[in-house]
Amino acid sequence: MSVLDSAPLDVLDAYRTCEFATLGRDGTPVAWPTAVWRRPDGTLLLSTSLAFAQKALNIRRDGRVALLFSDPTGSGRTAPPQIFVGGHAECPDEIMTGPQGAEEYWRMLFERQPHSRSYLSAPMRPLMDWYYLRLLISVTPRQVVVRPPLPAPDAPAPAQPPAPVSGLLGAARLARFPTAVFAGRDASGAPVLARTRPVPTADGFAVAVPADCPAAPGPASLLAHRHDERLNNMYNVLVRGELRTGDGGPVLVPEKVVEPMGTGRVSDAVGVLRSTRRATDRYLSRRGLPRPRVQWQDFRTLARNPHHP
Repeated sequence: MSVLDSAPLDVLDAYRTCEFATLGRDGTPVAWPTAVWRRPDGTLLLSTSLAFAQKALNIRRDGRVALLFSDPTGSGRTAPPQIFVGGHAECPDEIMTGPQGAEEYWRMLFERQPHSRSYLSAPMRPLMDWYYLRLLISVTPRQVVVRPPLPAPDAPAPAQPPAPVSGLLGAARLARFPTAVFAGRDASGAPVLARTRPVPTADGFAVAVPADCPAAPGPASLLAHRHDERLNNMYNVLVRGELRTGDGGPVLVPEKVVEPMGTGRVSDAVGVLRSTRRATDRYLSRRGLPRPRVQWQDFRTLARNPHHP
């Protein structure tokens, strides 16, 4: 019996993405959206490209991770429960150049993110090979918490934060979203996650989290992200900082804003492609490895018919 059996597995499987948190070198819990495949044995399979290998490096240093299934966009579900999973991850330093060992994961991705199939065309291969050079992450769940959906806000989020705190770092970006995902650490240092509505104040972002998310003061972050129903038009922003205890409750004091895929403007695309290629080269160079050749034909075979083995 798996720990996951206590969760509504049909709901978990319907989520197109989850928020996945690892612990940075300085102990900051950092969350990013990612796709997940649930294996029959109850473990979870994720992957990361060499261009975004930091989560893999974090796991090799500290395997404690957390996942939150909380954004139902594209799932076909209306207000499904949120599912928190805490566990331990492993990420071998083996670069996967083809889908072997992760065929079901790639079938799922090609079905749910159809535009990714275009990366397999001959003209796109020189630009997008980094996308297919992957590290596999396996998570063994150790804790599952099922939470109700976050209630709908009474009013739409304002286009801009209130004037008294308009200079608060990250406030203008987070104000574009009705909610964000808080990533903190519990008393043992393990990452915890909760979707919340951060409120900008003069001291930072006030964050209200459920009692089953026992966040302790210290390094923390807020993730806001979006995608459409076909996992396209993505945008991610992370506000890193420190969680402190304020008079009205926990407050995250922002210190840094990270936008790994740019601001979302079309003009950012060239810069993102350059940075992903540099990051991939850097990962390989530090290990004295030549750039591997992607097994394009194997991926194309899966992409042609992602619905069936």
